[in-house]
Amino acid sequence: MAPFPPAPIPRTVSPTVRPGVRPGTVVEDETKVVPEPLWRLVLLDDNDHSYDYVIEMLGAVFGYGVEKAFALARIVDTQGRVTLMTAGRDACEAKQSQIHAYGADPRIAGSKGSMSAIIEPIDAPLAP
Repeated sequence: MAPFPPAPIPRTVSPTVRPGVRPGTVVEDETKVVPEPLWRLVLLDDNDHSYDYVIEMLGAVFGYGVEKAFALARIVDTQGRVTLMTAGRDACEAKQSQIHAYGADPRIAGSKGSMSAIIEPIDAPLAP
């Protein structure tokens, strides 16, 4: 007498395996990560703040040494503006708040407050 054929083994699909994909195959997710747009923080020139003020303020807010702070002060004085940082909007706004809160220049009698800084999208054209 011939033996009975073995009973078929039920097939189950693991929840981690997609039908039609061989086990061990890596399936890449099609979700794309969109990076946060970049912004720049720009310090604007005025006649109400001395070089010493700008150097001290940049050292206090950004931790810049005297040489770097002087170089940036020179650029803002000669070109009317200087980019201080390029980062996400939140980071630029945080530093902008520190600049605006720094206060008046005690060396200049007419200085009534802090220097001005603006935030621009990185793709905005630079003003002359």
